[in-house]
This record gives sequence, C-alpha cells and structure tokens, in this order.
Amino acid sequence: MLSMPSLFRTNTFLSTGALLLAFLSSTTYIQHASAQTAYAADFIEPTHIIGQPFDASRGRAMQSVVSWAQQLAEGGPWSVVNKFGKAPSGDMHDYLSWAPYWWPDCSSVGNTTVLSDEQIWVTCPYVNRDGQFNPDGRLVNNVGDFQSMAEATLYNAVAWSFNETWVSGTLKTQLETNAVKFIRTWFLDPDTAMKPNLNYAQMKRGPGIQVGSHTGVLDLKAMSKITSAILLLRSGKSALWTPQLDAQMVAWTQAYIGWLESAAIAIEEKEALNNHGTFYFSQLASLKVLVNDLPGAKGVCDEFFNGIYKGQIQADGEQPLEAARTRPYHYRAYNLAGMITIARIAAYAAPSSSPWSTPSGSGATIQKALDFAITTSAATSKEGKYAEELWPNVASVASVYGDAEGKYLAYLKKNAPGFMSEPYILWNAPFGAGEASGVIPPGAKAATRKATGAAAASTGAKDAKDNTSAGMSLGGAGMSAAAVVAAVTVGGLSLLL
Repeated sequence: MLSMPSLFRTNTFLSTGALLLAFLSSTTYIQHASAQTAYAADFIEPTHIIGQPFDASRGRAMQSVVSWAQQLAEGGPWSVVNKFGKAPSGDMHDYLSWAPYWWPDCSSVGNTTVLSDEQIWVTCPYVNRDGQFNPDGRLVNNVGDFQSMAEATLYNAVAWSFNETWVSGTLKTQLETNAVKFIRTWFLDPDTAMKPNLNYAQMKRGPGIQVGSHTGVLDLKAMSKITSAILLLRSGKSALWTPQLDAQMVAWTQAYIGWLESAAIAIEEKEALNNHGTFYFSQLASLKVLVNDLPGAKGVCDEFFNGIYKGQIQADGEQPLEAARTRPYHYRAYNLAGMITIARIAAYAAPSSSPWSTPSGSGATIQKALDFAITTSAATSKEGKYAEELWPNVASVASVYGDAEGKYLAYLKKNAPGFMSEPYILWNAPFGAGEASGVIPPGAKAATRKATGAAAASTGAKDAKDNTSAGMSLGGAGMSAAAVVAAVTVGGLSLLL
C-alpha cells in the first residue's frame, strides 16, 4: 500500500499547493500529462461522423482525433478493481471515490501520537472547502480511470468510424479493438467489471458509517461518451462489437439505470438545482439511448427542460447558481456543456422536438446563456487556466443557432486560434466550414494516417495545440511533480465538482 507523507497526519490545515507537492513527490502515483483535452460532456450522433465527406477544413480536427485515440489507448485498459484499498463493502468491484473538497481537521481528536493514514480517514472529522481539491483523493483513482477509459473509448470509436481515406488497414483494426476492449474490461469481463451502482462514490471520510454522497453521481457523467462510442460501433457495423456484447452492455446499463432511478443518493442528485442536477439528467438520458429506449430518453430530457432548467438561466443569460460558486467562469461553461448534451440527446431521441428553443422560466434559451458567458473573462475571477472550457460550447451553439453575424467565429479566432484542430469541430458542422486554419498542409495527411504509438502522441501534442490547460493527466510515468500539480489542479478539479 502507498504510504502518505507525514504532512497528511498533522492536525492543522496546509495549503493545497504544499499538500499536493508533498503527495506527488512522495509516491509513485505520478502520471504523464497528455495534450488531449477532456471536454466536460459530449453526445455525438453517429450520422455526424459515419459517412461524412468532411472537407479539407476538418483535416486538422480529424488528425487530432486519430492522434488522441492512439495516445490515450496507451494507458489502457482500465478497471474499477485497480485501486488503492476497497470500498466499505470489501468488494473491489464496487466503484469508490472520495469527496474531493473535504479535508481532515484533526485538531479536536486529542491524539498524542502521529495518526496513521487509515486512522485519519476514520477518526478525524472532514470539513468542506469548496473548490479546493484534496490531493489525496486521487489515491483512490476510480474517477480518473473511468474518465480516461471514457475518453479513450470515444476517440478510438470516432477514429475507427472515419472512412478509409483517413483510416484503414491495421490502424483501423487496432482502433476498433481498443474501443471494444476498453468497454469490455470496465463493464463486462467478470474479473474486472464494475458493479452497476455508485454506492461509494465521493464518499465522505471521518468517524461513523462511511457511504457515498449524492455528488458522486457526477463521477460517471462521461457515460454520454460511452453511449456515443457504442452508437458509432453499432452504426458502423463493427465486427468486434457482437450482438452478445451489446446485449451484455444493455443488461449492465439497465441495472445501473435501476440504481439511478431508485437509490436515495441518486434521487438527491436528481433534485440538485445546479450543474449536479443537469449532469444527472444528461447521464440518465444517454443511458436510455444506450438501451434503445428513445421514448424514455425523451422523457428524461423533457423532465429536465420542464423542471430545474427553468430556474437555471436569468433573462440576461446569467446562470445564478453557477455564478455563486468559487469559480464562476468554469461553472457557467460546465453547466452549459451539460445543457447542450441534454438538448442533443433530446433532438436525437425525438427529431421533431425543439429543445434548443425551449425557454427557461425567465424566457432565456441555451443560446442566451452562451451569449452571456462569452462576455465574461476567466481572468477576472482568476480562472485563466479554465478559459478553454467555454470554447466547445461556442461551436455547439453556433452549429445549431447559426452565426449570421460572425460573432462566434470571431470569438474563437480571438481566444482560441487553434480551434479548428479541436475534435469538437467535426460534430459541430457546418460551423467553421472552409476555415483555412483547419486544412492540413500538403504531405502531412498520409503521415498522420500511418502514425502509431509514440509518433501519434508526438503528432497530437504538436497539432492539437492549446489543449493542455483543461486536459487530464493520462498515460504512463515520468512527469515532474510541478507538472503534475498543474495537470491535477486543472484536470482534476474539472472532473470532481
């Protein structure tokens, strides 16, 4: 077992930076940072990828997808059983994560000797420090592993779906193999599968009975990415994604849906009025799609738009529940990503529906929320490292509502000059059509199609520029403690909210 540094055994609070540096420099947990960006949420309709004759302006985005897919795959497969310690159930197949913003306060314990790590976890009361990530939470990294798995599964499925002008031969086979293997390992294989519940997600440590909290439902918000990957495998008629595997995945998902719709902590998350509630609905709606229950998916989306959505956007577009948090710029972008995902699922489940024009209680739409958000500055609230979290939302809104005045294109050109190399450009067509910055220079395309392993990782780091600040820490060992501080501070905080 890993031994935590003595700093964690004291009865006083230390700064986040000092604790994180001490933790990272004293363990073998350190991981390699990736140039890949983990978008908060995504739902990709298969027809937006499969069979699409993407024009030259989408070249760099396609190049990024292939590079990211290969780079991310190097860290897999991932399993819920690979973690430090066990859930209170004693079953390694139970998902486990620790509440990220809760810190031990041992000042009232009265210990006369140094407490062990395990003693701290069950003896010292834990107190909330909103927005301040407790770095020892990643000793149990099911949340990070799930996110890594979801990212790798999605991008390998998307890259596999490209036509043979872009991806063919052994590379295409490897991408398909990766996507299927990652799903099987996390969800289906008996030795490695996760149980379909989140009973111990974002568990608050301290004296007394330790159980998960409602905020832990957020840990699996990336299920919409898993659903997107499976839809691509189905629509693309993957030979490796067999009817038997599909039936097993549907059965697992139906069991998990049962938990989401009945467990007390899940219902508590559903009732949250802010981004927590939003991501509950986006997750559940995507799962209904996965089990082929499109009427059920539409019903979940309708419940959101007729319920908590009504109080989320003011007439001027501000999101008051997100603006009140410690990082308002980040939370506005974060909740927008969830709302956009629900709208996409609603449109997929019921093409005649009109989620994008559905008004909040004040009469504002998702577009109005985005229009307000782009008037804010991440620097004003000292959130410069989160600036790019808003950019995918800009492209999404422009692709649906249009950009007749060119303000969305102008915003991204000013704030994100490398945006045409971002994968989200592919499923937000026609936005950005014809942009020269997305065209791959002559001679580079063939090399990208053949790139594998380390070469692909190098290509991704070079071409998917401006992707590091909100990216997750993914991959193998060998990164400096200072670099991991940046990666965890940015990527980790955006995952656990």
